[in-house]
Amino acid sequence: MAVHVMTPDAETAAEADAAASPRGPDLFGVACLATIAIVMTARIGGLIWLAVTLLNRLAS
Repeated sequence: MAVHVMTPDAETAAEADAAASPRGPDLFGVACLATIAIVMTARIGGLIWLAVTLLNRLAS
């Protein structure tokens, strides 16, 4: 049994509103994600460098 939440007229109006105002790419969000990715890569690289340095010091 299907329960219709919206009338067909309201559904058509909602679809028309969505089509009339397309959202462009969120450049701020993309920039934030890129920054987080770069920072996390640098942090992981730093931790690996630290671990290798400490192991070399212990081995020598």
